[in-house]
Amino acid sequence: MTISPLPGSLIGRDLEIAQSGQWLAGCLQGMGRAVLIEGEPGIGKSVLVRTIGLHAAEAGFSVYRGAGDELGQALPLLPFVDALDIRESTSDPRRRSVLRLLRGDLSTGSVVDVVTAVSEQLFALIEQLAEQAPTIIVIDDLQWADPATAALWGRVARAASQLPLPLPVLLIGICRPTPQTEGLRALRRTVDPENQIRLGPLAEPDVSTLLVSLTGGRPGAVLTRLADGAAGNPLYLTELVGALTRGELLMETEPGTVDAIEGSAPASLTAAIADRLGFLSERVRTVLRAAALLGVRFAVDDLALVLHQSVTELLPALDEAIAAGVLADIPEGLGFRHPLIRTALYEELPASVRSALHRDAGRALAEAHAPVDRVARQLLSADTPSAPRLGPLEAWVLDWLVEAGPALVAQAPQAAVDLLRRATTGWPARAANDALSTLLADALFRVGSPAEAMQVTTAALDRVTDPDLLVELHWINSQAQMQYGETAAALDALHKALANPDLTPRHRARLLIPVGRVHRMLGQVELASRAAEEARAAASESNDRWALGWALHILCIVTVMRGDGAAGLPLFDQALAVTADELSLTDLRLLLQINRAVTLGDLDRYPEALEAAREVRDAAARVGSTVRLGQANCALGELYFENGLWDDALAAVSANPDDAKEHAAACQDLAITAMISLHRGDTETGVRSLAEAETHASMVGERIIGALTLARALLAEQEGRPREALAELLTGFDDHAEEMDEAEDLFPEAARLARELDDQDALAQIARQAEEAQRRADLPRRSGTVLYCRGLINDDPQLLLQAAERYLAAGRTHPRASALEAAAGLFADRGERAEARTAFSRALDGYNVLGAKWDAARLQNRFREYGIRRAPRVKHRQARSGWDSLTPTESKVAELVVQGMSNPQIAAQLFLSPRTVSTHVSHILSKLDLRSRIDLAREAARRNEGSPDA
Repeated sequence: MTISPLPGSLIGRDLEIAQSGQWLAGCLQGMGRAVLIEGEPGIGKSVLVRTIGLHAAEAGFSVYRGAGDELGQALPLLPFVDALDIRESTSDPRRRSVLRLLRGDLSTGSVVDVVTAVSEQLFALIEQLAEQAPTIIVIDDLQWADPATAALWGRVARAASQLPLPLPVLLIGICRPTPQTEGLRALRRTVDPENQIRLGPLAEPDVSTLLVSLTGGRPGAVLTRLADGAAGNPLYLTELVGALTRGELLMETEPGTVDAIEGSAPASLTAAIADRLGFLSERVRTVLRAAALLGVRFAVDDLALVLHQSVTELLPALDEAIAAGVLADIPEGLGFRHPLIRTALYEELPASVRSALHRDAGRALAEAHAPVDRVARQLLSADTPSAPRLGPLEAWVLDWLVEAGPALVAQAPQAAVDLLRRATTGWPARAANDALSTLLADALFRVGSPAEAMQVTTAALDRVTDPDLLVELHWINSQAQMQYGETAAALDALHKALANPDLTPRHRARLLIPVGRVHRMLGQVELASRAAEEARAAASESNDRWALGWALHILCIVTVMRGDGAAGLPLFDQALAVTADELSLTDLRLLLQINRAVTLGDLDRYPEALEAAREVRDAAARVGSTVRLGQANCALGELYFENGLWDDALAAVSANPDDAKEHAAACQDLAITAMISLHRGDTETGVRSLAEAETHASMVGERIIGALTLARALLAEQEGRPREALAELLTGFDDHAEEMDEAEDLFPEAARLARELDDQDALAQIARQAEEAQRRADLPRRSGTVLYCRGLINDDPQLLLQAAERYLAAGRTHPRASALEAAAGLFADRGERAEARTAFSRALDGYNVLGAKWDAARLQNRFREYGIRRAPRVKHRQARSGWDSLTPTESKVAELVVQGMSNPQIAAQLFLSPRTVSTHVSHILSKLDLRSRIDLAREAARRNEGSPDA
């Protein structure tokens, strides 16, 4: 694709323009790219990108543009929020989800990290936009980007550049060389060096061309000498000529030649800009100074509010500023034609005056109920290192913080901490301070300062009397203490609060909920159940749906922890009925749905479990709950793994980045990845994933994570430490007998190792616990485990074959293969070779279906001693590459890709998430050794041409 500079818009950048044509052509072919354009102020970065954007729009691209802001660095993700048109009038569901999150529409006890959730929603929106049309996203002034914006830019950059399935987006970042933030250095490392452009000064011929364009004639000697001082900076040259023109210092010396009259001319770019501003009337300069308080880009309505004028009254001054080349019309409203113009106006004001004006601007915006981020930006800018430390906040600021605080804490917790710290010190006691202390504690907990949050809650609890605030403070305090490992202190504080005889049933119920959660986290099932039952009764008495829903949730979990999932299902149904159609309980409802899906899997009802898990995954994506989305995919990964769908399991557990998950979910996902990798003989990936899982496990206390225990044991066995492997498995359920839902998944592997090590005591212990689990609920997998243990103890291959059949009924592929392997060994020991060969072949088929190369190799090595190999009639081992290696899901996805369907369309048809489809497509391309969807379509066409049915 060829791009030509627009007439008069760009001179001396032919190489960069030609390069941008290649970027656009590649994007049209589905190849994304991230580009970083750097250069000093005025060098032409923005003009270059505007030229690219104009030509891209003509070629059918959708162009989205946002910018970092020196005043808004404490407010996360605003450049992307602005670029992607997130506003109140939008009807797009995903954009509405972002708005809901930014407003802080979250329930008490929600685990949603708003910044992470908004980032996830924005990334998903970018994916959606890229599927609809070729897309360019421009983020200007990246040097001012907040950490969350820099992280999201880097994530999109990596997705755009990844192979074999790049995100078809052209992502452009614009920045100055300074300030050198760590975030900017990290972004440079993200972008391929060949896509990093450093714009330098214009060459001498280009300077002459630009002067001709600006003056209409060939520059004379004096003008050329003055232009040399501009050091090839296009903006300086433009402002220099403008200043000379306004001062009437340019003249035509001879036909076709223009020169400057000897005399004063601006000696720097700053002086040239000051000259331009000096020709404006004082009324216009007053309006522009107020606009400078709002940033490089601003809404005209906000400017009118700050100046206490109507838009109509402002129009003459704005028209004059536009005509003078100071302001420009942009999609968001108006903006300074160059950031340096805004800086010059802003720095004309003394620091103390600027601070006062920022406070006044904040008040005007607050009284007009402007969005929280716009008010916060003014208040934060009123207290900067360049201005004296402000005194106590005015009463209106405290009142605004009480009203807007929840949204500010959710959207920008660090900014909230900065304001709330000042709001809660140095003032006489007032009712608002208790509410503000509660908000400060919440904000501190969110920014990862649980110790300081505990200090604030402890101090506030000594004086707060409002029961609603007391409950909120105890909730925050208990979460912080649990995170800090002080569970005993959390319980002590909660029990003291519950001792108050004046508590209403509603507040009593809400205090009992964290009591139950702490006990459940500690594995104290009976104590957790008792607290939840009390909370349930008090919530029913006070008709408190929030507390009732949470009480039922705890009861669901402890019932499952006792190993009786069937008894838990009616409780799940009750809790879901309580939380239905209640916005404040959305987060709890998602959590209930996730745990219900897992419980269905524990009951061996895999079709229902998988359907339920997919439904809640999609619901979490719509709501924008990153944590719940991660948990839903974690549940799916576990269900797929247990059900023998290991490729689908890997797609599910890798659908969300690990740093966006709760530690328990990240640990589970990485442990499943480690197990599959180790079973498949990929030791490097297995060891790495297990190490990463251990890091997350260190953050979740003593809780059992079955997948982690299994992965540890498997690695120990593969490294020749089988006794350590068995000890690891036995420890997994010896000390946590109450957590049977996690522990019983360890039984089959523990029994196998105990038999191989001839540890009869361990085998008997495992059998007893398996029988105890079966007595609680006779499920197919439990009866399979009991038969497996009995078969190993009694050397009875028939019992082992029965175990295999029960595992088949339960949908447990790997335990079934293990039972068949054990049966084959006993048949071989008895000399019953035909039966041994049949069981051996069925076991090998089971391992091969899973791709479990290590298990298959172990099996074949063992039976080589018996002279037993696969019977010729048994099907060949499943291929690991090529078309035959595709799983059923991958085959369906490939077929739909070939039909030309986009990832969202495939996701809708197959009831998958777009990100999971993306993972499947990546696996497909890897197995087929292809680079793109286009290659896949071509390869499918060639394959069909060669088919006998073609």
